[in-house]
Amino acid sequence: MDINDFDYVLPEELIAQDPIEDRSASRLLVLNRETGETRHEIFRDILQELNAGDCLVINNTKVIPARLMGVKEDTGAAIEVLLLKRLENDTWETLVKPGKKARPGAVISFGDGLLKGTVVDVLEEGNRKIQFSYQGIFEEILDQLGQMPLPPYITHRLADKNRYQTVYAKHDGSAAAPTAGLHFTKELLQQIREKGIEIAEVTLHVGLGTFRPVKVENIEEHHMHSEFYMVDEETAEKINRTRQNGGRVVAVGTTSCRTLESASTEDGILHAGSGWTDIFIYPGYQFHVVDALITNFHLPKSTLVMLVSALAGRENVLKAYEEAVKERYRFFSFGDAMLVV
Repeated sequence: MDINDFDYVLPEELIAQDPIEDRSASRLLVLNRETGETRHEIFRDILQELNAGDCLVINNTKVIPARLMGVKEDTGAAIEVLLLKRLENDTWETLVKPGKKARPGAVISFGDGLLKGTVVDVLEEGNRKIQFSYQGIFEEILDQLGQMPLPPYITHRLADKNRYQTVYAKHDGSAAAPTAGLHFTKELLQQIREKGIEIAEVTLHVGLGTFRPVKVENIEEHHMHSEFYMVDEETAEKINRTRQNGGRVVAVGTTSCRTLESASTEDGILHAGSGWTDIFIYPGYQFHVVDALITNFHLPKSTLVMLVSALAGRENVLKAYEEAVKERYRFFSFGDAMLVV
């Protein structure tokens, strides 16, 4: 399957640079995956699109201020470090720029020495393993020194860092937000519960895969970076009960979708547990659990467009994207949303 099959033309001015004031006032394109038909709504109208007996599945991961700006101790050269994955003993897998200045043994100082990192290894694809040293509590120091790791296509500074966080964010660990969830307010979630729709929580800490482009022509040769997920017993019971009773499982975002499909078996049963997943979902994939998907508009040729295409059909998705461009929808992390039913 060719990567160019998932390309589309996006005018740069449609890339949303700032979140809108009211999270639930973004636009919503509803795509029927069977017919390819589309409708235009406001996100809070999702209440009318969901039915009593459905189960909405949200990813409760919390973005950490994972971008650190430091200097190399011996030369004073500026170095940027993005925390990707906590390993052990204050050691992290990181993305470092410029990588050539971060050879094993290099010491990087952050916040005038409040935090120091020593490069201990170069990993596959150039990532660095860094051992950190500090006095106090790492999370508090990170909160003081770190910046929210906004994607490179967002050039505006974020006035309120909580706007790159869902209202239900709970467990620290992500290097990027599960952006489909940014549209929900606490009030909207309460209205959804009152309608008789279950809300189930999973955790997937978003890592490098969000930042990594597909570099192969044949997408089947692409390898996803592994990310840590958790599904508890209560969530597994809610989702399995929903399916037994004929309700729909509606995943909020590609991260929730990937978690559900990673933790389920071919018979459609979701199993509680935790682990690492590198599941890559593209057309031809048979979904085990997910019936519908709430998602944002994604980058051309990205694994996320491929996942949505696996659920709704590539031609339907690209046609819907073409319509979204024509209707001047806002794209990517702070942009508008799509509901695939």
